[in-house]
Amino acid sequence: MSNPVLVTHNPAQQRFEATVEGLLCVADYRLAGSVLQMTHTEVPPALQGRGIAAELVEAAFDHAMTENLKIEPLCSYVRVYMERHPETAFLRA
Repeated sequence: MSNPVLVTHNPAQQRFEATVEGLLCVADYRLAGSVLQMTHTEVPPALQGRGIAAELVEAAFDHAMTENLKIEPLCSYVRVYMERHPETAFLRA
C-alpha cells in the first residue's frame, strides 16, 4: 500500500476505524474489564488485500499495550493474525 492508513480509536462505537477511498473499515471490540474482546474486522471488498485489516488490528494491539489490556480474539481474522504473529502472544487473554 503506497499511502499509510490513518486508524483512529472510536471508543463511543467501540471500534478502531479508518476511511480509505471514502469507505469505512473497522475492527470492532467489546471492553470486558481489562480485556478487549475483538469481535469483528471488516474491510470492504474493493479494499481487501491491501493490509488495512492488519493496520486496524495493530492499532487495537497498540492501544491494548498502552492501556495494559489483554486481547481476546473472538474474530477469526484477529485469531489468525495472532497465530501468524507469535510476538503478540503476550497480549492474549
